[in-house]
Amino acid sequence: MKIAVVTDMHIGVRGDSKIFADHQERFFKEVFFPYLDEHNIKVVFDLGDTFDRRKYVNFVSLKRGKEFFFDQMASRGIEYHALVGNHTTYYTNTNEVNSMDLLLREYSNAHIYEDETKELTFGSTRFIMVPWINRTNANRMFEEIKESKADVLCGHLELKGFEMIKGQVCTHGVDMKVFSQFEQVWSGHFHHPSSHGNINYLGAPYEMTWSDYQGRRGFHVFDTETREMERILNPFQVFHKIEYDDADMTIDDIANLDCSNVKDAYIKVIVKNRTNPYIHDMFLNRLASEGAADVKSIEDTLNFESEGVEEILDETKDTKEILHGYIDNLETRVNKNSIKTIVDELYNEALSV
Repeated sequence: MKIAVVTDMHIGVRGDSKIFADHQERFFKEVFFPYLDEHNIKVVFDLGDTFDRRKYVNFVSLKRGKEFFFDQMASRGIEYHALVGNHTTYYTNTNEVNSMDLLLREYSNAHIYEDETKELTFGSTRFIMVPWINRTNANRMFEEIKESKADVLCGHLELKGFEMIKGQVCTHGVDMKVFSQFEQVWSGHFHHPSSHGNINYLGAPYEMTWSDYQGRRGFHVFDTETREMERILNPFQVFHKIEYDDADMTIDDIANLDCSNVKDAYIKVIVKNRTNPYIHDMFLNRLASEGAADVKSIEDTLNFESEGVEEILDETKDTKEILHGYIDNLETRVNKNSIKTIVDELYNEALSV
């Protein structure tokens, strides 16, 4: 049999943005559920951070999440097995109060793993479900993990040595050797997909910040008999970067500009060559008039031909990257990674306000 695996949905992300909710709904409506219907998949694993905020929920986001995800599963009779992640538990030292339990009690098809591990068997594969590990449950969790005979561990883990976002490696958390006994380990938590040995961070299903630009996003399908995992890519992007050079550009070129992916998109225009301010303004206005959520024009002060695309994209860093760069340049004896962790937590909290 086959199981669909999704993680880090973050319903209500970016301050309950309607635009991001629309992108989420499009993924589930046009990619996720059509695939499940076509392949008759009746079991879904959710590896945590289903909702974005730890401490409260926006009713509009909850209503939409129920409509485009939870109701869809219930109507199809899909068995839903979900972990409590760090974004769905109220306290940092216990999972006792969590949004998954409080918000999803109406769904008889939902099985929520809050504060204890649980072993499940589907086909010829045994799984152990491991919710968010905190100070209160850590000793018990690690003992249960050590004693488990499962083939696959499903968790919401914070492991050293894996990329939290593209280019930023986690220097704290649990040593990956703790999970060496398992054939496969799947985890949510870090949105950037990565793997090492038997451990796989599966990644978020869609883009949510500029750090996700051109990342591999989607969900996975696991065959319980062959033990093969297939990634199903999400073809839709939220963030786009467009190179701009008006040396030979005309008004007709702007009129015929391909704007098929512009609506509700966040766009950064990388200005390689601007000789005509009027044409430049028309270009930006065309993108805005086609429904772009945000358009920013950024001057390319680097030599495009000699430096390459990656260096130019450095000019379009998101807020976290800028903050991390500032911290890297500080003269301090304090551990800079610890400062970054605190700043990231404050930044994520600020996005929820």
